[in-house]
Amino acid sequence: QVQLVESGGGLVQAGGSLRLSCAASGRTFSSYAMGWFRQAPGQEREFVAAITWNGGNTNYKDSVKGRFTISRDNAKNTVYLQMNSLKPEDTAVYYCAASVARYYATSSYLGYNYWGQGTQVTVSS
Repeated sequence: QVQLVESGGGLVQAGGSLRLSCAASGRTFSSYAMGWFRQAPGQEREFVAAITWNGGNTNYKDSVKGRFTISRDNAKNTVYLQMNSLKPEDTAVYYCAASVARYYATSSYLGYNYWGQGTQVTVSS
């Protein structure tokens, strides 16, 4: 089992940047693929980005390609989401998640076994 704690959220103006972090504890971090999801008020949770256990493959939601970058540091048990050129529509609670299917950067919510509590990102126009 793994415990996940997100940080780095906050309020930023449109066009600005934030870097989210997700620290993992418990089972060996490299045993998992990692993903980021987000949920805006009144909407379903949606996929944002994912990365395989060694960072060899990544996957992104189309609307964040070229603006967001997912990365991981297995020595620090941490996955990151660098978000640039933020837009008001990026406003949501952002969650990190861990998948035991570590070779796949899956976009499916059902593919993830463990979830963090989330961190709020608010982008003002």
